[in-house]
Amino acid sequence: MSELGFDEFMAARWAPLYRTAYLLTGDRHQAEDLLQDVLARTCVRWSSIRDKAAADAYVRQGMVRQMTRQWPKRRREVPTEELPEVPYAGGLDVRAEHLDLWAEVRRLPPRMRATLVLRYVEDLTAEATARELGCSVGSVKSQTHHALKRLRAALPDHQPVFLSTEELS
Repeated sequence: MSELGFDEFMAARWAPLYRTAYLLTGDRHQAEDLLQDVLARTCVRWSSIRDKAAADAYVRQGMVRQMTRQWPKRRREVPTEELPEVPYAGGLDVRAEHLDLWAEVRRLPPRMRATLVLRYVEDLTAEATARELGCSVGSVKSQTHHALKRLRAALPDHQPVFLSTEELS
């Protein structure tokens, strides 16, 4: 069997990787930029990636690292009186019952949002999430706990959606 080429990988995995980028950034344009930047770096290094089956994890980790570098910059953003034009989200936000939840998730600090995305959208373990974020397992559990606590407080009517604290360990 021949080795998977970068073109085939990108064509097959664009949609799920874009979804992850969108959930990390909360913005369609930023998600496209993030994914394209990381895929460009992946393309350059493609021949040195020994395990092509792990390429998803390689790209995902690259996106998380890129976002980590941007987090300090985001703190300096200044809110304005004018709301930006609402972009089309590629069908990710069409389920009416999740719109309130998604709005609250987008209000979370970037590290909490990244932790939730990796744990519950990408279905990574706490240990794998800690590796992706470059932090301790305890930090992942703490960030997850505080993020869920904020979501529960903001959306008391959505309690069945949220995980119990026993599921965090």
